[in-house]
Amino acid sequence: MKKTLRLGLTGGIGSGKSTVASMLAELGAAVIDADALSRQSTAPGGLAIEPIRRDLGSKYITPEGALDRSLMRSEAFADPQLRHKLEAIVHPIVAQETELQTQQALARGHRCIVYDVPLLVESKRWRARVDRVVVVDCFPATQIERAVQRSGLSQQAVKNIMSSQASRDQRLQAADIVIFNEGITLEALSAEARQLGQHFGL
Repeated sequence: MKKTLRLGLTGGIGSGKSTVASMLAELGAAVIDADALSRQSTAPGGLAIEPIRRDLGSKYITPEGALDRSLMRSEAFADPQLRHKLEAIVHPIVAQETELQTQQALARGHRCIVYDVPLLVESKRWRARVDRVVVVDCFPATQIERAVQRSGLSQQAVKNIMSSQASRDQRLQAADIVIFNEGITLEALSAEARQLGQHFGL
């Protein structure tokens, strides 16, 4: 039986990483979205909510029972220890669900599993878990412009997020494959994703 290929897909905020992940999913890859799993864990009823309330304080929980992402984002930027404490709660939950979805993808016979991981380079542990690292890259100014348009965050908020992520150079150094998503149409990006998929047998 042919070995299932495991791709680690990453890129900074606004790079277009999630768009590429969706394109690979359409080609037949099983996509496991670490960011979506993280948001799921901090949504109302999520597994991380009670540990956050207990260990970090109820002020970080909204009346609806979700993580107050805006408050956490602003305070964690000023207090890296707070961010580390949050990660210590959320990351094991995400890792457990990732493993569950991996086993499900293997059972369904997927030839390629794509791990969509925003902090793949930062986490250090992913390199040994994937066969190739694919980085979706663009200029930092483009990241800021796209993220502001997409999320409604201020330019400074986006810059703060970028400063907490790996640098562009660090991501490129970690890459086996780079998709340069700068100044190209969605159709051209889709063609790059198809080429990547063909290379890996999708």
